[in-house]
Amino acid sequence: MLSVLQLSVSLLLTAVHGRSLGIPTLPFSSGGGQLRLSDIQTVIVDANYADSVDNRGDTLIPPSLTDFSETFVQDMKTLGVELALEDAGESRPGSIFLTLGDPTDYLDAAGRESSEGYTISVASSNITIAGSSSLGVWWGTRTILQQAILNNGSIPRGTVTDTPGWGTRGMMLDAARHYYPPGFLVEMCAYMSFFKQNTFHLHLSDNLYNNVDIYNRERSLELYARFRLWSDAEEVAGLNKHKNESYTRKQFDHIQSACAARGVTVVPEIEAPGHALVLVQWKPELGFEDDLSLLNISNPDTIPTMKSVWSVFLPWFHSKTVHIGADEYTAGANDYNAFVNAMADHIHTASNKSVRIWGTFPPNYTQPDYINIYPNVSVQHWEFFEDNPLYDYILNNYTVLNSDDTFYVVNKWSGSYPQKVNVSATFIGNPNTGGSLWYPYVFDTKNSSNNPLRDESLVLGEIAALWNDYGPNSSVYSEAYYAWREGIPALADKQWGGNLTQSEFPNVLQTLLPFIPGQDLERRIPSKTSTILEYTFGRDTASQRSISDSSGNVYDGYTDCSTTGSGSIAIGSCSVTTPLSSKGRNYTLTLSFQISSLEAPTNATLIAGGDSALMLTPNTTFFAGGNYYRLNSSLPLDRRLHLDIIGRGNHTFAKVNDGREEEFLTQIGVNGERFEWGPMAFEAPLHQIGGEGAGWTGQLYGLKLSSLA
Repeated sequence: MLSVLQLSVSLLLTAVHGRSLGIPTLPFSSGGGQLRLSDIQTVIVDANYADSVDNRGDTLIPPSLTDFSETFVQDMKTLGVELALEDAGESRPGSIFLTLGDPTDYLDAAGRESSEGYTISVASSNITIAGSSSLGVWWGTRTILQQAILNNGSIPRGTVTDTPGWGTRGMMLDAARHYYPPGFLVEMCAYMSFFKQNTFHLHLSDNLYNNVDIYNRERSLELYARFRLWSDAEEVAGLNKHKNESYTRKQFDHIQSACAARGVTVVPEIEAPGHALVLVQWKPELGFEDDLSLLNISNPDTIPTMKSVWSVFLPWFHSKTVHIGADEYTAGANDYNAFVNAMADHIHTASNKSVRIWGTFPPNYTQPDYINIYPNVSVQHWEFFEDNPLYDYILNNYTVLNSDDTFYVVNKWSGSYPQKVNVSATFIGNPNTGGSLWYPYVFDTKNSSNNPLRDESLVLGEIAALWNDYGPNSSVYSEAYYAWREGIPALADKQWGGNLTQSEFPNVLQTLLPFIPGQDLERRIPSKTSTILEYTFGRDTASQRSISDSSGNVYDGYTDCSTTGSGSIAIGSCSVTTPLSSKGRNYTLTLSFQISSLEAPTNATLIAGGDSALMLTPNTTFFAGGNYYRLNSSLPLDRRLHLDIIGRGNHTFAKVNDGREEEFLTQIGVNGERFEWGPMAFEAPLHQIGGEGAGWTGQLYGLKLSSLA
């Protein structure tokens, strides 16, 4: 990553009319001038508060002020700024001093004290960040990073006093219908954290089809349904049959702790009594005969079984709130509400955690025999045909989280929802103010009478959801990021209470994107020119073993293969390796080679990387995200070929020699009723050609990677 201090072009986004640009925007009182980060040598943690943690947030594993400061120092290093770290009692010139302030100075939109507020004071020779808690200080460090990037390595002098308007700010990822590896989830937390989002809701169990009732019993018991947590506990033996696409306790601990280290709490969801086919496939007697995706709550074993499942996994969860799903249940309100209350009682008794549900059956105080959900269960509103969050919940004293489907995404294809966040709605989606900036208290973007006041204390905040309704083969992991790439920062600004405008947003985001620490979701590779990597093979390659990169970027490779004496390397059980793993979107990867034999004609790997592999099965095939994507064509033997793999936006193509481009597509099943075709966006595999088990022999004449597509 390039040093922010070496940026040749700067936006120089200084304060105007009491605000400073960033994501979120900042209330700012200018002191005139700037302080260059190159004049800072040390981060000083106030020794009086070094071990202080934020116990008011939703995580049970809050980092200390020292923990956050260590991550901050590492993040600064990615910007080319090397800082020492020490404890002391006061600030001094050349330092960033991290301390705690008066919590009563930081009030949210409802006028309540917030543990996430902070004040930054930038003087002529030093910076002080005083937070309402250690978490408040952390958000202040995100402001320092952003301002350094936006101002060419300098921080405007003056004072920022900043507090989020809402306490729950984040995203929900459907990891049930599409598995995501732990590393991807951790990188997503880093991306969210940079824009001051604090909640990552993970949907961990579900079934692929929402119309299970159209299938017979035998077929229903075979449909795609997943439970993503893997435990060896006897109580859940047989519930999860797919360990290789699940999270062990060690992995889930890592996800939660790595996210918490950046101020993000993971809120887990185990879905029931609807969307519960995976549970019924485990215990078929718990489902309804005519719809096995619904638990039969009247069965005396259903609630005890769900209590047992939760008892196994509650110790895994390091959040004060857990989500029990409870969405789209069609088999009766009283049974449903009794289930929710029973689970809320059990979870509170077993772990002292709070429970959240999707809005499904609102309270009804006019029907004498109607069972109402406990008021201490928080409700996540998602659609007005299910509930009206103001009249059904807020006026009945329930807390509500805004997940209205205005900002829903269904990955790759949908007949109802977009494939990217509706960013424009964050700028024009507020009917309360004539179609201006949207905020989390706005549930209805068209009818202001359905929205509470901005200072309504029962509005928890907002979480935007991404669903994988059409399954794991519809997309690769990174496509979830691209669906959210602009949406996370656009939403984060308004979730916090910022006022970034639609005209300001693109330039600010594009300036920040290359420097966001803790993640490389775009698989960027720095390069001096459009040619990123280029290998050719001469007679001396075998003796040197190293392979020079002629691109000028010094991405030199290594081989244990022999040269043929005619400008190629003989590929067999030996390999050619590069120091690179993957290249994200917009590239051309060219392999010049000849295949002599296919030892594994249905499973040969031409080149492999961290996110994908290019294979012959025998058709030309990408393997990515746990799935195979095949072209209709294969490659000939004993013929020198130039194979171009072209990543162009969210499409990927292959071209042999000067032939036509052929696109890699995926076939998306729509509720078992029909198919749709969708493009695939594969990262270029770059790490290894050949090797033991690659399954082919031949000659490699050259390898080239370009950023041109």
